[in-house]
Amino acid sequence: MESLDAAFTDSLPQRLGVAVVDAQTVLQNVGSIADEFARDRSSRQLRRDLDRSDFDRLASAGFLLVGVPLELGGIWDGASRSTRPVCEILRSLARGDSSVALVSAMHPAVLSFWLSTSRAPEPFAEAWAHQRQMTAELARDGAWWGTITSEPGSGGDVAETKAIAELADNGSEYLLTGQKHFGSGSGITSYVLTSAVPQGETEPDWFYLDVQGRSWDGSTGMRLVAPWDGHGMTATQSHAFEFTKFPATRFAWRGAWRSVMEATGGFVGCCFTAVIVGIVDAALGLARRRLEARRASLRAVERVEWARASVEAWLVEQAYEGMLRAMEARGAAPESVNFGKLAVAELAESALRRICRVFGGGVYARQSPFGFWFEDVRALGFLRPPWGLAYDRAFEDSWTSG
Repeated sequence: MESLDAAFTDSLPQRLGVAVVDAQTVLQNVGSIADEFARDRSSRQLRRDLDRSDFDRLASAGFLLVGVPLELGGIWDGASRSTRPVCEILRSLARGDSSVALVSAMHPAVLSFWLSTSRAPEPFAEAWAHQRQMTAELARDGAWWGTITSEPGSGGDVAETKAIAELADNGSEYLLTGQKHFGSGSGITSYVLTSAVPQGETEPDWFYLDVQGRSWDGSTGMRLVAPWDGHGMTATQSHAFEFTKFPATRFAWRGAWRSVMEATGGFVGCCFTAVIVGIVDAALGLARRRLEARRASLRAVERVEWARASVEAWLVEQAYEGMLRAMEARGAAPESVNFGKLAVAELAESALRRICRVFGGGVYARQSPFGFWFEDVRALGFLRPPWGLAYDRAFEDSWTSG
């Protein structure tokens, strides 16, 4: 990619409303916003919808730059150097609002498909370089990226997509037809990643959709089938849609869907895990403050459950740190990240269950955050790759790891 011109570089801080555009500044800005979110947690956890103003604030804080390379004014500097700062930003945000954090995690996760693949072979090299720069520029200029790849009956496996993409009359654009669900951030995202089988081909490929301002009544080829029901990650707006000849842009490196996905090297899994680690941080911290005053009167089982929850939270931190160190050391560590993600998914769920036991039936009341957090952390096992695929991969890797 070409370097930024001086005029744009000089105006970037003013455009984004930040003093210095670097990862540490973005972390501080997002952390301040997350602190405000946390002070309003009781009402936020009752929400069933996202608030656009939250995402406008994050954009002004520089968050969108997590998906933009350095040479275009962003903070992405390769997976080995950027995984930790991006994940720490997401972890910080999750301490304030888990739903907003999960939707936000989709942004760097999707853009990493381009960011992690700097070059494509001929005859796709030039088109890929152009698309790679364009997607980053869209993020830099305010576009939120998301995903809607999952389909009913696919088990989360992209290879099982039933969606079809037929070539449009103009010979360059495609028209997508099929059902998709878990469109996290619907109504907030500007562009979403999805998959489909190109007409006349047998293998799926990646596409992205421009969903800005599109009606959901089917008149534009996009019909809302099922709004998110708010069960776990209550306000992610992970709606289900039916697409009928909806305009889609195919990845410029055609037929390389596995290569592009694998090139992320575990970065996507780290992003999702960071959100859950942030929730564990918030839950453990609040539980400790509330239990401190009555620690001497805790029953034996409550003491044991609290101690075990604390041990599991410590293990969550170790697994997360191991994932980040593996990415820093190698730039791509899919096996380590998959093991770490599975470990955190199980440990976080267990730790929150124990905390809920300590606090008793009150966690079922809507004014208690712990019941919400328990459902939130369970989401990690269903995020890409979901349980089935993750354990298939872990089984195969178990024979070569260590």
